[in-house]
Amino acid sequence: MAKITLENLAHSYLPHPKGEDDYALKEMNHVWNDGEAYALLGSSGCGKTTLLNIISGLLKPSQGRILFNDMDVTGAPTVARNIAQVFQFPVVYDTMTVRQNLAFPLKNRGADAAYVAGRVQQIAQMIGMEAELDHKARGLTADAKQKISLGRGMVREDVNALLFDEPLTVIDPHMKWELRTQLKSLHREFGHTMIYVTHDQTEALTFADKVVVMYDGRVVQIGTPEELFMTPEHTFVGYFIGSPGMNVMPAQIEGNRAYINGSWLPLSKGYGKLEGKVEIGVRPEFARLSQSEGLPVKIRRVEDVGRHKIVRAEFFGNDINIIAEENEQVSADMNRISFVPERVNVYADGWRVEGEAA
Repeated sequence: MAKITLENLAHSYLPHPKGEDDYALKEMNHVWNDGEAYALLGSSGCGKTTLLNIISGLLKPSQGRILFNDMDVTGAPTVARNIAQVFQFPVVYDTMTVRQNLAFPLKNRGADAAYVAGRVQQIAQMIGMEAELDHKARGLTADAKQKISLGRGMVREDVNALLFDEPLTVIDPHMKWELRTQLKSLHREFGHTMIYVTHDQTEALTFADKVVVMYDGRVVQIGTPEELFMTPEHTFVGYFIGSPGMNVMPAQIEGNRAYINGSWLPLSKGYGKLEGKVEIGVRPEFARLSQSEGLPVKIRRVEDVGRHKIVRAEFFGNDINIIAEENEQVSADMNRISFVPERVNVYADGWRVEGEAA
């Protein structure tokens, strides 16, 4: 297991980068604690896999250092880092049986035969492939092969870190849930440092102790699922986390009031003069409809999703979403909206501004 330190780390795929826009991975400084489970979350092309490949040694960064337990491994090959990595698409030995595939990393390191047999049986049970242990991998489906690849990544107990690059992409939805649960159990039992790359917020939030949200090659927030939901540090975090995501609207801030098209709403904190693009962000869960209180809103449609209702509306020319309780009545004459003041976030150029007690 390892503490992983990213020190002034950045990477460009260009030989002579001239500016920040030339970097696929913008400069970052982070310490990821020994034994914690992290999810790298973001949309395609944001730099998740680039960062994972730098950590694993498949890619050398353009600048900065990476340290495992304070030891510089920036120039060390993958084999010297003592990590296990599982890729998006299955990597298995077709001519070997499932048992032989799972045993390969242990036998390659000279592990005792009895230990190998026991560990292989344990992992096979974990991935639901006990019945196929003596089948050749060649004839198996893509999702079965990916389970073998996942199992082979988990079979060693002595690794510094386990790295997963969207490992459940080709696996059916029910098995995804099962394997995520097994991964969490594995983490609780052995305490490996785990890093899990995904673009799926459900996978990230259900797997990780902390989620690392990436946007445009930059880490914009590292936090627990609750922190990401309640206090998104960047508008992208608010948009990307949640279903629907956070409502973001242009506003003018004066003290403890936010003005939208001349109308104002209260804030729980006060703010000084803000520069740049100023916006407020409010999650749909903290918006309230009524017939008489608040600012004007126009309901377009109501979607009943079983657990609650999603109200799609227009608010001063902006699309806005409101979440209403399942048993809450929503009628056409509910044309006013208010927000929980403590849950209104203020942003300047995309970044959250911390106000002062009003």
